[in-house]
Amino acid sequence: MTTTDDAGSSAGTTGQQAPTGSPTPGAGPTEEYFPPQEPRIGASTLWLLLAGFLVAVFLVAVLVGAVRHWVALHTGIVHGGPDEFYNFWSGFGSDLGEVTLISAVGIGVYTGVRKVNCHTKGCWRIGRHSLEGTPYILCRHHHPSVPSTGATHEHILEQHRRYKESHGN
Repeated sequence: MTTTDDAGSSAGTTGQQAPTGSPTPGAGPTEEYFPPQEPRIGASTLWLLLAGFLVAVFLVAVLVGAVRHWVALHTGIVHGGPDEFYNFWSGFGSDLGEVTLISAVGIGVYTGVRKVNCHTKGCWRIGRHSLEGTPYILCRHHHPSVPSTGATHEHILEQHRRYKESHGN
């Protein structure tokens, strides 16, 4: 009789399983903290799809005469003033600076929020409490030692007493 493990490989022909006391190679705290996730579409695939879509739209706008005329008319390139691009820079093109400024501010705010928010995936609360032994900063809702309903005066004094005892004061 042969026994098999999860991968389907044979463990031997004696009917005994491999000893469980020995550590499995590759098993460590990472598997404990970060369980395996289901495969999903990667970010590079999404960027490639977006780039392909934008190239297709650009080619339609350039190669199809009616679409090219509509884009030129509504962006202010045709029927211009003193030169060919006067209407563009006086209308549609003048908004490019505003879009750039708004995008830069939005990216800055997002980056700042990601730096200070809770490290729990999907949580947008401000993280103010470090989790001992890890590089993570957590909010009071996700930190195991911080009460989420608010700390009483007795709880604060108890925490302070424990700290003083652990540091020999």
